[in-house]
Amino acid sequence: MGENIAVRVATPDDVDRLVEVHTQGRLAYYTAGGLSPEEVDSPVWRQERHTGWSRGIESAQQQVWCATLGGEVVGAAAMGLPHAPEVDDGATGQLFQIHVLPDRWGHGVGGLLHGVFLRYLAEVSRPTGFLEVWERNERARSFYARHGWRPDGTSRPGPAGSRYLNLRLAVSAGT
Repeated sequence: MGENIAVRVATPDDVDRLVEVHTQGRLAYYTAGGLSPEEVDSPVWRQERHTGWSRGIESAQQQVWCATLGGEVVGAAAMGLPHAPEVDDGATGQLFQIHVLPDRWGHGVGGLLHGVFLRYLAEVSRPTGFLEVWERNERARSFYARHGWRPDGTSRPGPAGSRYLNLRLAVSAGT
């Protein structure tokens, strides 16, 4: 802790670094959950991540933020209105993803990016947050629980016979 981590809106110039942060984070938590690196990463998936981050940055419906340390991107977050119509009840904003370089875990990067999401919810006047988390990603599940997220009882299929759990966060006024 005590490091000078800054958060800012991501730009198209950040996309390659966002892909790298996303890839390193995914490799760490999916392999910890029992998947092989080959099941998590490939040139095709890196290209899909590149396309996804680029679209997010260009989208008027999403916000993409990055956390930097010494000018280097060490974390990323994407948020917006929910994609799934069954989720968007007019009161919900979605945290699509937070990724932090594994060697920066525990240094406050994720917490700063989570704070950006809380500010986003206030800006768009949505009192509820929604996200999906892989059930085997114990570190992320613990992080979100510490920040007040709770399972809503729904899920969807995930890799290797697992699930993606849906979490909700009720935001109080003034958060």
